[in-house]
Amino acid sequence: MRLTWVQPEDLVGHELRQAAQDGRDAADAERRWTAAGGHPAPGRAGASAAPAGPELRGLAEQLLDELATMASPWAADEPTELDAIRARCADWPAPDPTPVDREALAPRLEAAWLGRAAGCVLGKPVEKLTLAGIRAIARSTGNWPLDGWFTEAGLDPAVAAAHPWNRRSRPTSLAENIDGAPEDDDLNYPLLGLLLLDRYGHGFGTADVAQLWLDELPAGRTFTAERAAYRNLLCGIEPPATAVHRNPFREWIGAQIRADIFGWTHPGDPAGAAAAAWRDAVLTHTANGVYGEMFAAAVIASAAGGAADVHACLRSGLAVVPPRSRYAAAVRFGIERATAEPRGDAEGFETVVDELHAAYGDHHWVHVLPNAALLAAALTHADGAFTGAICRAVSGGWDTDSNGATAGSVAGLLAGGPSVLPTRWTAPLKNRLATTVGGLDGVGFDELAVRTLRHVQGRGTTA
Repeated sequence: MRLTWVQPEDLVGHELRQAAQDGRDAADAERRWTAAGGHPAPGRAGASAAPAGPELRGLAEQLLDELATMASPWAADEPTELDAIRARCADWPAPDPTPVDREALAPRLEAAWLGRAAGCVLGKPVEKLTLAGIRAIARSTGNWPLDGWFTEAGLDPAVAAAHPWNRRSRPTSLAENIDGAPEDDDLNYPLLGLLLLDRYGHGFGTADVAQLWLDELPAGRTFTAERAAYRNLLCGIEPPATAVHRNPFREWIGAQIRADIFGWTHPGDPAGAAAAAWRDAVLTHTANGVYGEMFAAAVIASAAGGAADVHACLRSGLAVVPPRSRYAAAVRFGIERATAEPRGDAEGFETVVDELHAAYGDHHWVHVLPNAALLAAALTHADGAFTGAICRAVSGGWDTDSNGATAGSVAGLLAGGPSVLPTRWTAPLKNRLATTVGGLDGVGFDELAVRTLRHVQGRGTTA
């Protein structure tokens, strides 16, 4: 067996692509790589290939180290250190002084867990599919604009052959076979976040996150930046160097999917949620990758604190991101394009998605920037309504299960409780989550809500 996401020769193409997007001059490195027989294009996620010989692998290691030290023209506007991030955020939010009503928050936390799971499962069977493939499948089964679970019932065989389901998710994530929430990294990380607070409390540090992963997270359940950082930990590299050493995925979406627990436990305190998310994110990510987790945590904290609407939540998220960064620009672009199309018109969202893909089509489908734009657009265009939010997020392609999960978490909180969520989304989950994390296999979403509530940071309490 050949390990993927860690071999130096598999990483060079991704680093070259990130360098081009960062404005780093990697022309000489690319010439040396191709002249030696290396392929300049990034490898497909999870692809296996023959291992490189010692000379090519040695060159790959050398180039990865050289490219990582090259300064980006964006560096001044996209710092990674928390103090520098805060210094660039003129509207860094203050916590809401209103006491936390724990009794009212409890059902909303359950809805957030359920919403995250439902959005994730909705996106699982079409993960890695092209936008055209998602649309073709949904249209073929009478499910476009997307409004329900994907299904094979009625699917045109020609469409099925042209756009095959995600192989691993097909047996667990179609309407006809969902039997509880299946394991997924988008659901494992909130569980790990809960274990983190159980073990270390809110005073945890990045090294504590690393130790927890080594203790509780199977290495095979990590991908992209998380796998690179896990490899670095095993090689004796300590955070925050784990995020930068031969890790071309450091500005991808991995940290953004780990944000929820910090938002759920800091209701009405988006800045506190963002600061906690930062400590988690820098284990694996830098700059825009870190902003992804901070943004999502702040949005979720605002929703958990009873924000007036999803648009106020998104503004809270932007308040913790450097405004001149590419991440902030992506979020603003998504909001602007969604606002330009009539709200509530699901068909109109197709135009929004086409514009996002035209703007970010040169990015990998797991990169944080296109996914941030899509998430913001989906939440905006659906006005935070649950079905609209998860369906728009998934129908836009790219990292479908991750975007569906985060949209579901936010929309679940805004809905107010599990009884408000449509049963067509919650009943198939059977209050059961599969996982290999920390002895939690089969845990119920109601139990997870209770355990999350224990860690809620409040400004007093009313119950």
